[in-house]
Amino acid sequence: MARAIAGDQAAYGELVARYTALAHRTAYLLGAGADAGDVVQEAFVKAYRKLHTFRPEADFKPWLLKIVANETKNLHRGRRRRNLMELRLAAITETVDHDDPGTLVDDSRAKLLKAVQSLNEADRQVVTCRYLLDLSEAETAQTLNVAKGTVKSRLSRALARLRPMLEEVAHDR
Repeated sequence: MARAIAGDQAAYGELVARYTALAHRTAYLLGAGADAGDVVQEAFVKAYRKLHTFRPEADFKPWLLKIVANETKNLHRGRRRRNLMELRLAAITETVDHDDPGTLVDDSRAKLLKAVQSLNEADRQVVTCRYLLDLSEAETAQTLNVAKGTVKSRLSRALARLRPMLEEVAHDR
């Protein structure tokens, strides 16, 4: 990271190579869907431009994932502005894209993802970061730019909402 901050583009390239898959998975799970690649690319460009703001004592992963989460929010905001009706139809219409990693999971995992995606945005983000991306509470708080206590309360609320849905999935087996 120090080399990248000092202007070593090859060092930044190593960071991009190391974190692209995680950034893509984060964008996808936070709701970017097929636009996850664009979100990740924009996040890495913004991260590069903001390297001078990176605190050396901080971890790169949550700093980058915070940018990815913000870019995903920006994507959602832009979509709503451009065509609110299209978003409503997309939420109602369920299509299967075999190039989309979310559709290549088994039935139980698909039901789990659907249950998580049914949560409101704040709860979905905290569950995604904490459990699907396996971030610590502190990393989740940093990534979502909220207090650690907020992460705990949102997780508690989200898990309470997910529990009945997941019991249905377990019962269907």
